[in-house]
Amino acid sequence: MLTLTSKDNSNIKNTVKLKKSARYRRKSGLFIAEGLRVCYDAMLSNAEIEILFATEKAIEKNRDKFSELSEYSHKTFVVTEQIFSLISDTETPQGFLCVIKALDKISQFDTIKNNGKLLALDNVQDPNNLGTILRSAEAFGIDGIVMSEDCCDIYSPKVVRGSMGAVFRIPFVICSCISSFLKENTYLDSFASVVDSSAKPITEVDFKSPCITVVGNEGNGLKQETIDSCKNKITIPMRGKAESLNASAAASIIIWEMIK
Repeated sequence: MLTLTSKDNSNIKNTVKLKKSARYRRKSGLFIAEGLRVCYDAMLSNAEIEILFATEKAIEKNRDKFSELSEYSHKTFVVTEQIFSLISDTETPQGFLCVIKALDKISQFDTIKNNGKLLALDNVQDPNNLGTILRSAEAFGIDGIVMSEDCCDIYSPKVVRGSMGAVFRIPFVICSCISSFLKENTYLDSFASVVDSSAKPITEVDFKSPCITVVGNEGNGLKQETIDSCKNKITIPMRGKAESLNASAAASIIIWEMIK
């Protein structure tokens, strides 16, 4: 176990790139997870941890879990508080950060998609929304997530942290576009969630497996081609004056209605 004190160390420089750049995350096939709970969830979920970084203060407070994480990880480095602040993506760092190999969820997803209840995300851009959606999806028991490639990066530090470990556990796939996915999987009963008085209220829908419901972009909703590719249109009834719901709030309601 080595101690790193220089910001010019290649491990530190690469981790800073992983924090900042989605392109570098895709190119390297790596991403970061920060915080003791999230790092520990990664280990419990059998994610491949390439590097564990921890400060001496964090180690002292959580020695048992640090020992487990260190033994599980390929490499472990102790870093100073100053160096940790460079790789951290939070205002109040906890002193634990992992570099993790990108997750392979395809076989797991393929196993459940033929008889499961799925949620699709069409150009969802806010990392906080995506993290919350993943957390709700796992909490309520949705079977899998389909994401269009123009969604924000699922491996963004904010998404990983906001998902509270759900990113490690819930099956997901990323496709070129949702309309193409639906056309290739016509056996799925598909639902476009829209703000439209002519759409069927979600409270009146009987979601039977296999099915998929699509949630759209925060500002623009679903693409027209996506709506056209769905077999049904549904809406969340609202009594107030708000025109629409936040994407993560809408997704959470939809997930609940799908699995109840």
